[in-house]
Amino acid sequence: MSSLEHEGPTNAKVVGQKNERTEKGKVPTELYSAPAVRTPSVQQLSLTAAKLNLQLDEEELQQFRDVMKGTLESYQRVDQLVEPLPSVKWPRTPGWRPEPKENPHNAWYWRTEITGAPSGKLHGKTVAIKDNVAVAGVPMMCGSRVLEGYIPEYDATIITRILDAGGVIKGKAVCEDMCKSPSSFTAATGPVVNAHMDGRSSGGSSSGSAALLALGEVDLAIGGDQGGSIRIPAAWSGVVGLKPTYGLVPYTGCVSVETTLDHVGPMARTVQDVAVMLEVLSGYDGGLDPRQAPNVSGQNYSSQLTGDISGIRVGLLKEGFGLVTSEADVDDMVREAAHKLTSAGAVVEEVSVPMHRDGCHLWNAIAIEGTLETMIKGHGLGVGWKGFYPTSMLEALARGFKSRASDTSHTLKQLMLFGEYMRETYGGRYYAKGQNLSRVLTHAYNSALQNYDVLVLPTVPFKATKIPNQDVSIKEFCQPGFKVVANTCPFNLTGHPALSINAGFSQGLPVGMMIVGRHFDDVTVLKVAHAYERIRDSRS
Repeated sequence: MSSLEHEGPTNAKVVGQKNERTEKGKVPTELYSAPAVRTPSVQQLSLTAAKLNLQLDEEELQQFRDVMKGTLESYQRVDQLVEPLPSVKWPRTPGWRPEPKENPHNAWYWRTEITGAPSGKLHGKTVAIKDNVAVAGVPMMCGSRVLEGYIPEYDATIITRILDAGGVIKGKAVCEDMCKSPSSFTAATGPVVNAHMDGRSSGGSSSGSAALLALGEVDLAIGGDQGGSIRIPAAWSGVVGLKPTYGLVPYTGCVSVETTLDHVGPMARTVQDVAVMLEVLSGYDGGLDPRQAPNVSGQNYSSQLTGDISGIRVGLLKEGFGLVTSEADVDDMVREAAHKLTSAGAVVEEVSVPMHRDGCHLWNAIAIEGTLETMIKGHGLGVGWKGFYPTSMLEALARGFKSRASDTSHTLKQLMLFGEYMRETYGGRYYAKGQNLSRVLTHAYNSALQNYDVLVLPTVPFKATKIPNQDVSIKEFCQPGFKVVANTCPFNLTGHPALSINAGFSQGLPVGMMIVGRHFDDVTVLKVAHAYERIRDSRS
């Protein structure tokens, strides 16, 4: 069965199918049928007109209302038709919510035991799924009261691919409230504690995924990344996390934060496992994800990890070091780690991309207003693209943001308030200008990558921060975000592949080194990371 077809209870295809009862039973069309959409009242239209700056009197509004009655027939008919859903291939039970004693670091949201194919590249590997990724029949709350209680009826594309490859899904990992924090204390289920030091952040927003890997509870994990949310928790938890090239891995079935920033990718304890997982996840999914070009495909990444990177040119990105927030031990450790690559045949030199320091400012302009329009007002989907729209998730978010917006984190409230202010006051000018300037930033990195195969810099300029106490102020709650994403978020704008790997420990906390490559040259990023991993582990 095609992924665009959905079968009814009799296994008959229902897409575009005629109503059998109407054909055989001749159900009279004049019988009452509940309306899908109510006709608006004149009062409702008056309020809508005021929002749109339309000056209309009551008689005009009544005439427009009469015209709308005919249009509503189309909505009634659309409601009657059965929409196609991605198929759910592998059976499962709903799973269970773990008890605190089973979940001491609070990294699990939901536990499952979903098995797929009896063989494949991931056979025997256990996997945690970030809780912004749909797994059919399993609760998904995206770390937020807004979505709590929602159970998707479809699998994200990457879920089917993991199960097809023999992976075992052990559950949903906690993520931050609607994925909008690089720390690990905003989820409605409580803070995710760092695996290496109590009281410290695991990094976010894929906080649970990184913590579970660091604790050894799973072999592999899925993370999502709009501003660093795979790489930041990988850095602060001491594991490997890859934000693939934009569009290499389909985002279908994941909660969208901002369509031009959305990435989903693999996390693991080793580069080898990340490479194998990328082989499974990558490739076109038939037009369901607008972020993908039809010709996108993966390759056999793992077979190219030899440890030999002779002739590879590594550029230490000058502007990624020495930030106002940078800790000297982090900068020094990453520089030292990068220079060790010379023993594997690489050339390591400093390179300057001055616009890197502006990347976070461009990202703010895009992420704040884009998230408002896509995730909040667009209910996790937005409009204006071809592909799979999960309508059940959209409806759940629409209801959730109406009834439980006040129960969201301070971080999300700040975004909503400021984003709406900027849209109403400046009409999207800065979002548009940010998008235009992101092309200039992309060109700046591409120019550097003409002379260097990869760029290297600290993933986060400083080590994992403390999780705040209950009496934290709104200002203290919201402040860390911008500082944490300074080096990571620019590459969400440009779509370059970027991987974080542990460069060592300082004062008992992990330090992450980020390796950035050319578009769709994820394999070189993996090769450099693997070579460093071998050097690091041979000396430990």
